[in-house]
Amino acid sequence: MSSVKPPAKPHLTRRNLLIGGGAGVGLFVAWAVWPRQYAANLTAANGEHVFNAWLKIGEDGHVSVAVPQAEHGQGVWTTLPQIVADELGADWRTIAVEPAPLNPLYANPMAADELFAGAFDRLPKGLREGHVTSSALMLTAGSTSVRQFEGDLRQAGAAARVLLQKAAAARWGTDWRSCGTAAGFVVHGKDKLRFGELAAEAAGGSLPDPLPLRGGETGRLTGLSLPRLDSPAKVDGSVNFAGDVRLPGMVFAAIRGAPTPEAEFVSCDTSAASKIRGVLSIVTKDRWVAAIANDWWAANRAIEAIHPRFRITGTPRSTATIRRALDEALKGLGVRVASAGDVGAAFKGASIVTATYRADPALHAPVETRAATAVWTDGSVEVWAPTLAPGLTRAAVAAATGVADHAVVIHPMPIGGGFGINLEHDAAMQAAVLARDLKRPVQVMWSRAEDIQQDRVRAPALARMAGRLDNQGRITGWLAKIATPATGRELAERLLADDRTASAALTLAGGGDGYATAGATPFYSIPSYAVDHHPAEIDLPTGHWRSGAHSYTCFFTECFIDELAHMAGTEAMSFRVGMLGGGDARLARCLTTVAALGGWEGGVPGSGQGIACHSFRGSHIAVFAEAHIDEDQSIGVDRIVAAVDCGRMINPDVVRQNIEGGLVFGMAAALGGSTRYKGGWAETLGLGGLDLPRLADVPDITVELIPSEADPGGVSEIAVPPVAPAIANALQSATGFRIRSLPLKVGEA
Repeated sequence: MSSVKPPAKPHLTRRNLLIGGGAGVGLFVAWAVWPRQYAANLTAANGEHVFNAWLKIGEDGHVSVAVPQAEHGQGVWTTLPQIVADELGADWRTIAVEPAPLNPLYANPMAADELFAGAFDRLPKGLREGHVTSSALMLTAGSTSVRQFEGDLRQAGAAARVLLQKAAAARWGTDWRSCGTAAGFVVHGKDKLRFGELAAEAAGGSLPDPLPLRGGETGRLTGLSLPRLDSPAKVDGSVNFAGDVRLPGMVFAAIRGAPTPEAEFVSCDTSAASKIRGVLSIVTKDRWVAAIANDWWAANRAIEAIHPRFRITGTPRSTATIRRALDEALKGLGVRVASAGDVGAAFKGASIVTATYRADPALHAPVETRAATAVWTDGSVEVWAPTLAPGLTRAAVAAATGVADHAVVIHPMPIGGGFGINLEHDAAMQAAVLARDLKRPVQVMWSRAEDIQQDRVRAPALARMAGRLDNQGRITGWLAKIATPATGRELAERLLADDRTASAALTLAGGGDGYATAGATPFYSIPSYAVDHHPAEIDLPTGHWRSGAHSYTCFFTECFIDELAHMAGTEAMSFRVGMLGGGDARLARCLTTVAALGGWEGGVPGSGQGIACHSFRGSHIAVFAEAHIDEDQSIGVDRIVAAVDCGRMINPDVVRQNIEGGLVFGMAAALGGSTRYKGGWAETLGLGGLDLPRLADVPDITVELIPSEADPGGVSEIAVPPVAPAIANALQSATGFRIRSLPLKVGEA
C-alpha cells in the first residue's frame, strides 16, 4: 500500500518573512484585507435597548455598561462605567455592569504590547494592532483598562446621550442641541424626561459626525469618589466566584499535576481512594491526575492518599540550578535592548562603580486558588472561569476537548486577586476535559499546594550594574546587564500557541525580550547608558506578575542609584532630583512631595530611612520607607509614604485603594513571597511558609495623590516596584550594610 507524504511545512525565518516571500506576504496581505468595522453583539433583556457595543438602557431607567475587563479587585467595574455615566449624564444609582461578550471591539492592543513585548516588537504597529483586534484578543493586564478604553467609552456615552437628546427634542419640537442631560434625565429649560421613557425611540437613531462630547463642569462624575459597584455584593457575600458555581449533578475534582513541563505521570495507588467516603473515581492523564468526589474535601484527601508519581527527565530543577543558569547567562553574550551615547567611551580609563543584585522567583499566591467549572452537552462545553483572557481560554478549552471554538462558551467570573496568573487557563482546560469524559458537570479547584507548585512565577533575575561618576558627582555612564528568562516570548509561545501571526512575530523577534527588561532603561538624565538582556534557560515556567519585570528592574536601578549617591557624597533624594534634570518634572515633584511628607532626614546613618521612585504605564511615584532589623534578625517596616502622579483620575478613591494595595503587595514581595526548589518540586507549599506580612506587620501608610490634568496613567501596578528598593535603602541607612537580593534577608548581600 503506497502512501503520499504531505508537503513539507515551509521553514519560517526572519529573512524569508521580511524579504517578501511566503508567510511574510501572507501577513501583510491579511493585514490589508482585515475588516475595520465590527458590529456590536450585546444581548438585550426584556425592556432593554442596545445603543451601541458598550451600553444598553432599560425602560425602567437602568443603564447597563458592558465591561471587557476582568474585575479582580482593581475597581475596573467602577471606573469604566463611571466614564460612560459621566459622558451620558446618568444617575450613578442606575448604573449596572455586565461582562462584555467576545468581540473585536473589545480587543486590547495596549495590553498585548505589554505582555508580548518579546514577540510583537518587530511587527509594524498597524499590523500588530490590526491582528490583536481582528482576533478579538481581550486582555486584562498591564494597567491598561482606562488607558485603552477611555476614548471608546466616552464616545459610547456621548452617542447614547445625543440619541436621547434627539428623541426628547422631537417630543418637545425643539433643536436637540439645545437639550442637555443630568442625573438620568434629558433636560430643556424646565422640561425633563427620564432616560427610560426615551430608550425605545432613541435606540438606533442617526448620529452626527463629529460626535460632540459633553461640555460644562457641573454635574460631572469624572473625578468623584463614587461608591464602587462591586462592593455591596462582596460585603454581603452574594457575589459568585468560580468556586461558588453550583450545577445540578455536579462533582468536584482535586488535581495533582506534574512538577515540570517535561515530567509525565507514571502511576498512583488508586485503591487508597476507595477508603475515603464520597470518592467516585480517579482519572489519569499524561501530565496530571484527578480525584473525583461528591465534595472537594473528599477529592483533595483522595489526591493525597493515592500518592501520584511522576517521571522527571533531565536534572531536576532546584534553587541552585536556577541560580547557576542565571550566573552562566550573565557570563555569556547579551542582547542590547536600549542605549544612548557612547558607553564604551564613558567607561574608558575611569573608576567604575559596580554592584550585583539578585531577585528570586516571586509567587502569585492570591487568595483564590485556580478553579473552573464546566458542563458538557452534546459536543459543546460551557466553562465558568476567572479569566483575564476569555478568548484565549476559549481557544485552549476547544483545543483540549477537540471541538471548534464556537462550541465553547466562556463565562468570565470575578477574580479573588490573581495578580496576572489568571491569564493561564490550565484549570479551565482540566474542568472541560473532565466534564467531557465524565458526561456530567465538574468543578476543578486547585489546593494551595498545587497552586504554588504549578505557579508561573515572576521570573528570577540577576543584574550586574556598572556606573561612572564625574568629578561633580554626576552619573556619566551606566550599564545594566540583566540575566533573566525571556518571559515575553514565553508568554506568547504558551498563550498564543495557535496564533500564526504570533508565531511569525516570534520568528522575527531578536534575542532580547522587551518584557523581560521592562523598566531597566534609566529615566535619569544619563548621557551614556546601555541595557543588555542575557536570556536564561532556568527550567521553571514564568508568567505575568503584577508590574512584571519592573518589580526587579526598579529594585536594581533604585538601589544602585542609592549606592552611587553615597559614592558621590550626596543626599539620595537631591541626587535623584538633580539627575532627573528638567526631563521629568512630574517624577521630581513626587520625590520632593514624599520627602516633605515623610520627614526625610537625608537617609543619614542610623535614620532607617530610604527613598525610591519609578515611572511607568504613564504614571509616576516616589516611595519613602522607614525600616529596621529586630534582634531576631527579622525585618520590620515602620512606615511607608507614597506620592503619586497618575494623571487625571476617574475615581480618586479607587486610585488610592490601588496604591495602598500595591504598597502592601510590594512589601510582601520585598520580604517574602518566594519559595526554594529541590528535586523539581517547590519546597514551600502553603501561605504560612511564604513570610507574608500579617495585619500586625503592615506599617502606617500615607498616600498623597498629586492633582494632574495629564492623560490617565495606569494605577493598579505603579506602587509595587519602588517599595522593595525603598525598604532596602532604609535598611542600609539603619545598619550600614546593603542587602542586594530579593526577598530581603539579613545576612544576604
